[in-house]
Amino acid sequence: MAVDSVTMAALVAVYLVLTFIIAYYAYRKTKSPEDYLVAGRSSHPAVIALSYGATFISTSAIIGFGGQAANLGMGLIWLTVLNIGVGILLAFVFFGKKTREIGQRLSAVTFPDLMCKIYRSPLLQYISGFIIVISMPLYTAAILIGGARFIEPTLGISYTTALLIFAVITAVYVIFGGLIAVMYTDAFQGTIMFVGMAVLLVLTYLIVGGVNAGNAALTNMANLVPAALGAQGMTGWTSMPALGSPIWFTLVTTIVLGVGIGVLAQPQLVVRFMTAKDDKSLNRAVLVGGIFILMMTGVAFTVGALSNVYFYEHAGTIAIDAADGNVDAVIPLFINEAMPDIFVALFMLTLLAAAMSTLSSLYHAMGTALICDLWGRGRECALSLRNHQAGIIVMMVLSTALAFALPVSIIARATAMFMGLCAAAFLPAFAVGIYAKRPSTKAAIASMVSGAVVWFLWTGFVHTAEAKPLGICQALFGVPSLLPLPWSAIDPLVIALPVSLVVMVALQKHCGNCGAPEAAAPAG
Repeated sequence: MAVDSVTMAALVAVYLVLTFIIAYYAYRKTKSPEDYLVAGRSSHPAVIALSYGATFISTSAIIGFGGQAANLGMGLIWLTVLNIGVGILLAFVFFGKKTREIGQRLSAVTFPDLMCKIYRSPLLQYISGFIIVISMPLYTAAILIGGARFIEPTLGISYTTALLIFAVITAVYVIFGGLIAVMYTDAFQGTIMFVGMAVLLVLTYLIVGGVNAGNAALTNMANLVPAALGAQGMTGWTSMPALGSPIWFTLVTTIVLGVGIGVLAQPQLVVRFMTAKDDKSLNRAVLVGGIFILMMTGVAFTVGALSNVYFYEHAGTIAIDAADGNVDAVIPLFINEAMPDIFVALFMLTLLAAAMSTLSSLYHAMGTALICDLWGRGRECALSLRNHQAGIIVMMVLSTALAFALPVSIIARATAMFMGLCAAAFLPAFAVGIYAKRPSTKAAIASMVSGAVVWFLWTGFVHTAEAKPLGICQALFGVPSLLPLPWSAIDPLVIALPVSLVVMVALQKHCGNCGAPEAAAPAG
């Protein structure tokens, strides 16, 4: 269906005007480096919850993982379960309160700064900042691709133009308004996302004949599973893959565990806890955040899988074939072909909101890591607003360039890679750091380095999904992976996180008494 250009332009114009009005209001409230970096540590619970959720859920979840659900089925719903149980309940209650309390006491302004001050180790700040600067552009590029892929056919503009406009518009209000602007606009964008996804779920089930009829039709399509996927363990779109099969390992270790656990140690999300005024604010944010995540991920995975019913009934083919093999194109194609014109416009705003909310947070996190944690650490320039603005511009340009270089069907993969690396490198040191009375600096450094190194080695030399396209293992050893199945199908997170955890626990027990005092005073 062709979207009326006047209607589309009017909706986008209203959305952008409202976004920049909110951003300008936040800009006027930004008076100090603490405002720019941690939103003045006084954010409203609803703003925290919506900002956290909108930052976590982006076009990668809606476009990338929605497309993966179209390809692999509703088994992705297990990721929704983990997102709520781990990403909201555990994150806010177990990690959030301690992070807020310690961050406020030590005046920490970024995740690497928090790690530095807990462990009294500038080296930890450098290591954390370096990992963020080299890995977060990959995730940022995936978000850019997701938004641009939908804008391209919807507005009828080139992919290059869509991606560049996307990147620049988002960067503008982040550069000037800092984290207050990011969080306020996140809350506005999160509201749009919630409405858009709710309407999408209702319309999709209406299109496929209702809840029971649609799910039954999808179940009955099991015989249409492509031979290649069937050989790798796929049994249908409403059932889990065969236990221990390559697709089972991909679904469980890369998508469900990689993203479900990886959320706990994402720097751009950890900072949200440091913006809360008190523990009550975090408690009140849990309910809003849980409902939001349920609607975002649950709807995306359900609609992605059900798109197979629509394409089979209207084109005689499954979704991935209708999209010419590109999983990132399934949801945009489904929306543009199956939905009423007015909803196509509304959903474009939903994707714009999803992408811009996450992009703004990533720009802010990367820019502050580059300036506060690497370039200016321990110096007055680390808190310079002008320097942070320059850092955001540098990282925006780098991420945009990477988006043009990445291959197709990369959104979900890039997201899982980034989140897996964050968990492997940061999670054990972060968890021990906020709870141990005398966290060991040596243990934290060894854990962070070992987790990152093992993750990179497994990615480059064992996990076929990344090792094969990278080609390093093939060039050095003549094989795409050094290990056979099932090892070559197991995500790097499943190997690297236990290594990082064992190193952290073992050295913490050995060196705990000689570690840093319990985060008693700021360092650096």
